[in-house]
Amino acid sequence: MSPDIRLPVNRILPFSCVDGPGNRLVLFVQGCPLRCSYCHNPETINICNHCGLCIPACPAGALSLEEERILWKEEICSDCGACLKACPRLSSPRVRSCSTDDLLSRIRSAAPFISGVTVSGGEATLYAPFLIRLFARMEKELPDLSRFVDTNGAVDLSPYPELIAYSDGFMVDLKAADPDEHKAMSGQDNRQVLRTIDLLKAAGKLYEIRSVIAPGLDGTALVRLGASLAGKDILYKLIPYRMYGVRPEGLDLHGERGPDGNEMEEYRRLAEKAGAARLTLVKPDL
Repeated sequence: MSPDIRLPVNRILPFSCVDGPGNRLVLFVQGCPLRCSYCHNPETINICNHCGLCIPACPAGALSLEEERILWKEEICSDCGACLKACPRLSSPRVRSCSTDDLLSRIRSAAPFISGVTVSGGEATLYAPFLIRLFARMEKELPDLSRFVDTNGAVDLSPYPELIAYSDGFMVDLKAADPDEHKAMSGQDNRQVLRTIDLLKAAGKLYEIRSVIAPGLDGTALVRLGASLAGKDILYKLIPYRMYGVRPEGLDLHGERGPDGNEMEEYRRLAEKAGAARLTLVKPDL
């Protein structure tokens, strides 16, 4: 891998208690091969093409076009999100291009306060070669911090055994049980996702399977499949669909309301009957 390879980072969350075990620093990368209709981070899907349509939408004047590339002035950005709403490509002009040294410096500064690092997205495994280098250096230089990957499972990891070896755990999104249903809501079927789950289970690196329960999808089949795959040892997280952050086109398929508390409790009981022994239930918004 070229020594100057860099990672497109959408944002860095300095502290999180929901992205793996303990308190974690989370790197959200830019770019994703799926187009999920209920995506809650749609601005992470595509790489900015520097069209400039976001510039007039920025009330702080933090965006400009220089040498045919968007320049973001972070120091005056108000983080209002107007640029994200203006982008027709589901992208962000505020992506940082980070080297391993850049990220390690940020991680070191947070190290006394966190238990590990999770790389999420977008889709983290699109950048497997970079993650191998980052995690290898973390193992050597920051051995007390665990290294996790949050993935949709759509990227074949079999060519990257080093990534699996350097990672302490993976969290995989299982979005639908039926391949055609999965393709209808994400653009790809779930065959590679299931292969990824099998690969990580065999390596002893599958920490969590998570499923969003969304209107318009067969939640019963999804929970039965996810619970059977999780079994006794793997955490299975059930998440109710939320309309917040979803682009309007996603609402046409899934409606504006996810399952309520009673419905989620029914799914929890179904998961237990289907074999899941370690369950986390995210409460619906009130």
